[in-house]
Amino acid sequence: MTHATLPWVERSPDFWSRIRLQAQALLLCGGGAMLVVAVFGIALLIQGRDDGVVFWFSVPAPIAFGALLPLAVGALIAGGLIRRGWLLSLIVGGHFIAAGIVNYLILEWLKFDAYVLGILLLLVFPALGCATLLTGFLAVTFYRVFALILPRAAPILFFGGVAALLIVVPWLHALLFEFIKGLMQSELGRNEAVTFFGGGLTIAELSSISPILADRWRFLAYLLWPLQFDVVRDIVCLGGVLGFINVIPLFTIWWERKVSGRIQSRLGPMRVGGWHGWAQSFADGIKLIFKEDFVPPQGDKALFRLAPYLTFVPAVCAFIALPFATLWAFRALDVALVFILAMLGIEVVGVIIAGWASNNKWSVYGSMREACQMVSYEIPMGMALLIPVMTAGTLSLTTIVDDAHFGQTGGFWTWMVFRNPFCFAAALVYFVASLASCKRAPFDLPESESELVAGFLTEYSGFRWCLFFFAEYAAMYVVCGLCTILFFGGWSSPLPAAWALTSDSLFGRAANGVLFSGPLWFVLKSGLLLYVQIWVRWTLPRIRIDQVLYACIQVMLPLTMVLLLGNTFWILLEQQGWGWFTALTGIVNWALAAFGVIVFVVCLYWIIHGYVNNRRLVGTLAIEHLPGA
Repeated sequence: MTHATLPWVERSPDFWSRIRLQAQALLLCGGGAMLVVAVFGIALLIQGRDDGVVFWFSVPAPIAFGALLPLAVGALIAGGLIRRGWLLSLIVGGHFIAAGIVNYLILEWLKFDAYVLGILLLLVFPALGCATLLTGFLAVTFYRVFALILPRAAPILFFGGVAALLIVVPWLHALLFEFIKGLMQSELGRNEAVTFFGGGLTIAELSSISPILADRWRFLAYLLWPLQFDVVRDIVCLGGVLGFINVIPLFTIWWERKVSGRIQSRLGPMRVGGWHGWAQSFADGIKLIFKEDFVPPQGDKALFRLAPYLTFVPAVCAFIALPFATLWAFRALDVALVFILAMLGIEVVGVIIAGWASNNKWSVYGSMREACQMVSYEIPMGMALLIPVMTAGTLSLTTIVDDAHFGQTGGFWTWMVFRNPFCFAAALVYFVASLASCKRAPFDLPESESELVAGFLTEYSGFRWCLFFFAEYAAMYVVCGLCTILFFGGWSSPLPAAWALTSDSLFGRAANGVLFSGPLWFVLKSGLLLYVQIWVRWTLPRIRIDQVLYACIQVMLPLTMVLLLGNTFWILLEQQGWGWFTALTGIVNWALAAFGVIVFVVCLYWIIHGYVNNRRLVGTLAIEHLPGA
């Protein structure tokens, strides 16, 4: 980034050619080394099992390489062949030594199968590293071709990536885990535990499933063997959750800039990556990583560094209990709602510490505003969420959606938001309170750049500054996910679940997951609510701090009390079974559902109108002006 941005740094064609050749050599050598290890691993593993060889490559070889690498680099430096790199070699060698020690503990203490560890170290990891490095080599070598193709293929890559992320990859993982679980529940999995983590499936039993696994491709059974352990499945699922959390800010940052540009009669990002500036978030991330990591000399350095993580980690933990579908939750807790609200409430601690540790009056003002705002609006937000919980009679988020009696799977008219007028009003109150909880406009007083420079972010820069916004966007998605589950049917489509296909084939299950109930609907609904948050952010002006507290204490808090009391009486009257009240409930339900359909149709009309007139903006920067503009 320094070479690309500073005007006094050399930027001649020869300089860039030299940099490109160095990158090509580094990527090609690394990818070739990984390929050699992977080919050697395949040849070694196909020949047959040899635990001694696998143990040697898993424990002594990494330790010896880690010890010899700094010595070799030091000798090269002493001989004048290279000028620097000893510290880096020491760090890399230490990692290899640590890997060898960890491998020994896994083999000896946890009683893990040495052959499985050998497959991971000699086949899986080298193959993934080889594919990554060689892809980078091709991108650097044929960058002109990629520059021509990528902008034109960006829409296909984008929507294909979304489909793969939300449908194909999770579905294949679910089928694989379901297959292993079925084996464990069969006669094959009823053996005694074979490792420290339990598990009753042996390699011989897995090899007997198919003739392919029983012959020369027996090593594939070793790849399936670790999946019987809960800890391995948890690590895989946790990787998926963390990946999704990283995708949310990358996409939302670009999306918010496009939406704000459209609202302000601009085009937003259009250059980086080609198609609508789709790579703008990646460019921003690279820029922030290379920016100076400034720490105030008069501030509390330890707390200053700790604050971004205290803000980001609770937002990540909230995803642990947030279900994306019936069986798509990292942990299906009975008290998932309480856990998520507790995690979101901890975020304010990081903001307060950030302001205090900065030793800056603007930062302290911003953090104190966040404390007042967060603590105040948590009360009406929590009381608004009690209304659907009372109606459903449970704190389990999956039960609120899927229950046969009071669930939300019977069509859009059975969604909680249309159940009665108190649930409808509670959804609006919750959404407004969630804006304040996430520091979104018109409640973005903790930052308030027109008054407090940047609020609690004033002294932050680079990657630590970025973490605060990662936490904000992750928290925005969590509150939208809660709103989707508790009010808008969760992962159920607008179609009744009774219309679903009864076939248990792969096609039937895939069709039901796309058309009737699945994580795709949850992500879509949450994304629409996220768009509304962005829409409000760039439409309404910021209000004063006294207006923020007035709206909470004297408007929303009494309103949620009235809604909670009214919903209580409504439930009591429903339980009486009176015919006139049952008829009234049906009329109100259909009236609210009809109102929702009208709002949806009007929004859909304006979306189509905006798409048709996408080149005809209102302002002076319009390519084509709207009639009368």
